Amino acid sequence: MTAIPKTKFGNTGLEVSLLGLGGWPFGVASLGEKDAERLLNGILDAGINLIDTARGYGLSEERMGKYIAHRRDEYILSTKVGYDVPGQANWSKGAVTEGIERALRLLRTDVLDIVHLHSCELEVLQKGEVIEALEKARQAGKIRLAAYSGETEALDYAIASGGFQCVQFSVNVCDQRAIETALVQASERGLGVIAKRPVCNVFWRFAEQPVGEYAEEYWLRAKAMELDPGELSWQEFSLRFAAYTPGVHTSITGTASLEHFLENISIIAKGPLPVAVYTGLRARFKSNDPTGSGGWVGQV
Repeated sequence: MTAIPKTKFGNTGLEVSLLGLGGWPFGVASLGEKDAERLLNGILDAGINLIDTARGYGLSEERMGKYIAHRRDEYILSTKVGYDVPGQANWSKGAVTEGIERALRLLRTDVLDIVHLHSCELEVLQKGEVIEALEKARQAGKIRLAAYSGETEALDYAIASGGFQCVQFSVNVCDQRAIETALVQASERGLGVIAKRPVCNVFWRFAEQPVGEYAEEYWLRAKAMELDPGELSWQEFSLRFAAYTPGVHTSITGTASLEHFLENISIIAKGPLPVAVYTGLRARFKSNDPTGSGGWVGQV
């Protein structure tokens, strides 16, 4: 089995595998219980040590607690809170605090390694209430790292605030706007960085422009950039770009297929894209960015 490289997770004291598991596919009922159990344990067997889920991912937290809580010392557990708590307003202190308590129960653990505020808006962060709730939970030993998952101005504020030890945002061939801004700022502050959507929501599934699909914006950008993976598969072309962008510590992908995930591990083991290919992709993005400064936003 291919060994998965690991790296220091900023200044957090943790070490993470360069590839992590995104927990969205475990939330849907179409994935059977036996398949979920096999996939989760198979991914841990392969050496993956970062698993990312969220309150909003349906059955995901519950299944992870059910099937891998007995292996809790083998992985770094990341989840997201701030919303959908009965009796609490979204993005209130109570929603964060009770969301953490619920996650602890469902995930069957005494501590959550990373807890993100899940894409809340800038105005919410500026009020400070949700950041304070995370810090209180951290001081109480219920979470290890306070984190923010999101994009654009809210992400920049979260990094600069000093209230977080980890951030999660989009980094991929079609979404490079944070590479020279948020990624640099996070690295300077020693934050752990999780790259989401490293394979651009698999836009290449569609021969024609998709409508109403989450990959639509990336499909349009790929066409505008005239992207061509050459002799590589689209999956390899995209994943090696994101995983080895300087400052990224781990990239999360979600799948309902263990075989597919093992293929991703093999891709990561190949290392970075050739320098000329990587720099060419950076130049293509910049030349198509309408503002010339990372403003090609849309897939958030």
